[in-house]
Amino acid sequence: MRLTVRSVATALGVIFAVSLAVRALWWTAPPTHPRMLAATVAVFVITAVVAALAGQHRRLKMPLWTAFATLAIGVVIPVTACLALPPEYLREPYATWYIGAVGLLGVICIVRGRRLFGWALMAALTVESIVWIGLGDALGLGLVGSFVWMVVAQLVVTFWRAAMRDTDRLASIQQAASAWQATQAVRQRERRERVQYALSVAGPSLTRVIETRGDLAEEERVEARLAEGRLRDEIRGANLLNADARAAIEAARRRGATVTVFDEGGLDDLDEIARERIRSELADVLHDVPSARLIIRSARDAEVAVTVVGRTAAGESADDDSVELWREIRRTVREAREPDPPEDAQSTDA
Repeated sequence: MRLTVRSVATALGVIFAVSLAVRALWWTAPPTHPRMLAATVAVFVITAVVAALAGQHRRLKMPLWTAFATLAIGVVIPVTACLALPPEYLREPYATWYIGAVGLLGVICIVRGRRLFGWALMAALTVESIVWIGLGDALGLGLVGSFVWMVVAQLVVTFWRAAMRDTDRLASIQQAASAWQATQAVRQRERRERVQYALSVAGPSLTRVIETRGDLAEEERVEARLAEGRLRDEIRGANLLNADARAAIEAARRRGATVTVFDEGGLDDLDEIARERIRSELADVLHDVPSARLIIRSARDAEVAVTVVGRTAAGESADDDSVELWREIRRTVREAREPDPPEDAQSTDA
């Protein structure tokens, strides 16, 4: 059996209730109504056990019906306990057991989240004990101790809840830190992969440039230009590229086109399936495009993920270029709509 704070507290409460019951039945003088006293003790023990255990497997807070029953029984216990004894014995140690008993019921109510019922029990106990034995005797025979129990229980519950909130906050902070570390690890791996890719792409061209001191053949110059373009693409827009998109961009550059790729976070909040769909569609758009200048841009937009603009080099400046391709790749796939019927059909139906 696994011990928990709740099980230990419940066991202590039950043990204390039984000890109070034994104290009540340890008579030094015979009560006037022994059956009434025994019944009162039995009802107290049952009430304490039910208050401590009712609904505990579902939640810590005491069920409302249990709280009302505990309050009602706690108000009745001092009356029946005092009526069962002769007036001259009401101040005996065994006769004032009800002060500790009702205080214990109030503590159970506070611990189980019904503090209003607990303090209502304490108020009723104070009034009843003063009525039966007087203020001074009530304070000296256990009322102060019951108040101390109640205050300690209230403080413990308050501090426990604060500790639970701090624990939950610390757990959320730890989860956020773990997620941040995982993100940083992924980014570091991506940076290492990009560096390795850059070395594999630019390494041979740089080695050849050093060997020839810049005196490259025409084919080698083309390869160096392509390597430079690939490096720029990986730096500016690696998130937009897959194998097909890279191949389409390189094919466009080999045809003599100037390709510029800008990634401004348009795909950051999409899952990998949506990203792969957009990259494949981008590769399809770039396939066999005759434009002399291609601009691929991904910005943060509610509907458009990637915009592809194709221009023809009609003049010496970019302002003189004419747009011959404008393609927008949507973030989500639009559902196909059925075409509207022709107007003649509508008039015929009418």
